[in-house]
Amino acid sequence: MLKPLSKSEIKELNSKINSQFNVTDFFGKKEKIVLRKEKDEKSILKDGKEVFFYIHEELIPNLKLIQENNFLKKIVVDMGAIKFVTNGADVMRPGVKEIASDVKKGDIICVIDETHSKPLAICRVLFAAEEMQEKKEGKVLENLHWIGDKRWKAN
Repeated sequence: MLKPLSKSEIKELNSKINSQFNVTDFFGKKEKIVLRKEKDEKSILKDGKEVFFYIHEELIPNLKLIQENNFLKKIVVDMGAIKFVTNGADVMRPGVKEIASDVKKGDIICVIDETHSKPLAICRVLFAAEEMQEKKEGKVLENLHWIGDKRWKAN
C-alpha cells in the first residue's frame, strides 16, 4: 500500500529525522513523499526510491541514501571485516579500527571501510564509544542493512 504524506506528516517526519540524526528540513515542503506499507514493513519513499525504513517504529536510513549524503556518525572497519559485514554479520570488536568519540549506545551509525571510506552497512551501536574502546572482543554493532541485502537490491 502506498500513501502520499501530507504537509503536516512531512513536517512531523522532518522533526523525527532532526531529533534522531540532527538533520534539519530533510524533505522540502513541495516534495512528494510516500509511506509504503507491505506486510510487516514500512518505509518512506522519495521519487519512488526508499530513503528510510522502519524497524519497530525507529527510522533507519537506506544505505544508498547514505552513500549519496552521509549524515550518520561513522565507525571504520578493517579490510578483513568487509566480507562479513557485507554478508550481514554483526560487527565484532577486533574488526573495528576507528570509533567516533560521540557514539552512544543505541545510535544508528554507518560502517565504512578503512581504505576507501565507502559506506558498507547501517548498524546499531551496542556500547558507548568509551566502552567499545576498552573491549577487546565480542559483538559491538548490530548490522541492520548492508550492501547486497534485499533492500539494497530492491532500490
